[in-house]
Amino acid sequence: MIDALKPYAEYKESGVPWLGKIPKHWQALPNRTLFAEVKDRNHPNEPLLSVTIGKGIIRQSDLLANSSKKDSSNEDKAKYKLVQPRDIAYNKMRAWQGAVGVSNYRGIVSPAYIVIRPRGEQNPDYFHYLLRTPAFAKEAERWSYGISSDQWSLRAEDFKQIYCSLPPKEEQDCIVKFIAHKDRRINRFIHDKRRLIELLNEQKQVTTHRAVTCGLDPNVRLKPSGIEWLGDVPEQWEVRQLKQLLLRMDYGTSENLAHEGLIRVLTMGHIQDGQIVLPEKGSLSSIPSELVLDHNDLLFNRTNSPELVGKVGIFLGSSSEQVSFASYLVRLRVEQEHDPRWLNYLLNSNGFWNYAKSQALISLHQANLNSTRYGRMLLPLPPKQQQTEISDYLNEQTEQIERSIVITRHEIDLLREYRTRLISDVVTGKLDVRGVVIPAMDVAETLEDIDTDEDTDTEAEDLIESEEVTDADE
Repeated sequence: MIDALKPYAEYKESGVPWLGKIPKHWQALPNRTLFAEVKDRNHPNEPLLSVTIGKGIIRQSDLLANSSKKDSSNEDKAKYKLVQPRDIAYNKMRAWQGAVGVSNYRGIVSPAYIVIRPRGEQNPDYFHYLLRTPAFAKEAERWSYGISSDQWSLRAEDFKQIYCSLPPKEEQDCIVKFIAHKDRRINRFIHDKRRLIELLNEQKQVTTHRAVTCGLDPNVRLKPSGIEWLGDVPEQWEVRQLKQLLLRMDYGTSENLAHEGLIRVLTMGHIQDGQIVLPEKGSLSSIPSELVLDHNDLLFNRTNSPELVGKVGIFLGSSSEQVSFASYLVRLRVEQEHDPRWLNYLLNSNGFWNYAKSQALISLHQANLNSTRYGRMLLPLPPKQQQTEISDYLNEQTEQIERSIVITRHEIDLLREYRTRLISDVVTGKLDVRGVVIPAMDVAETLEDIDTDEDTDTEAEDLIESEEVTDADE
């Protein structure tokens, strides 16, 4: 698609290193001539806005509703700055990461943000795209000051010294219209691919649930299990309490993690999709030998949010790796006559996991499922040979599905890279889109109707943790 576009007929040197050559009829001007800084305060009752890396400016209420972050804004919002629709704002501490955007809302932002308004008859959306390019982010980094990257700040007076490209207004409109059209199409492709990933994950869950509750023989005779969530099971299967399949259940270490030493300590975030993802670095220098994980140990998350409590992962390493686990995880060591891989699949199946979550005690948005309650839970128990057959079958099936998911995620990454490159080339004049005919937008194909492809967690990280007002913010 980029190959179908052509560069402009004539270029000139912009005199600005990050811009390079620009179309002959464009200008390169300092931001002080392009934008006016806005410091409109004393609007404490206006809704809060957030400037995110992923989406630009959004309502903070929308951000908090879709993340685990909490509102960290000051109670006294008299010094917060008003943002009008079509204003632009950037996060001084995150401008070098792309935390900038044009607002579609009226609201207020922290004093740690800079609010600017394009001068004259300019299209704010053009600058929205330009200021979010990797090239501008690099320039913002060059003008930011601080001892370390987490303290870099792009002050308003420094932002004003940066030069930006300026096409004629009608050309800005063409560029914005073209990018919006391409963005909708790319978002649609990404939406469809993310939906495919959802379907593949659903297929994996259905395949797993069927295998661990009914076995692999579709013609097997069934009997009532007496377990509400389970229903009928093969006649030769038993129903047991989980603890009857285990040698031991152990709580993890309660030591404060020093983040030094060779012993890696697993936390709930290291349990992902039934597997254990090891941390890169160690956290402790010593640990009791009984708290070192062995091959095929299972870990279950006894304390988490109500949505995530009870997740299980299998440790496929060995005791020689010196890996331990934190106190809100419980180690399950399986009897030799049972297959730990099969048990891992069973405990992570939707049926059993939902059953486990229903047994958790919830207090202040936190769920706890202690080992005693967990160990008493009933589950279907096939003979050892069938356990192994089920494990081998599910390993093969899930590996095929995972390969498809990995391929699809890679395709999403390529679409994102393509979009970033396309936007950068268009807003800096590397490609000419003036003659491109944009088809009429399908009524159903608005940006609000198409899921964006950015992860909420990335945007949540952009919330201001500390909103102390400095002299420069006054």
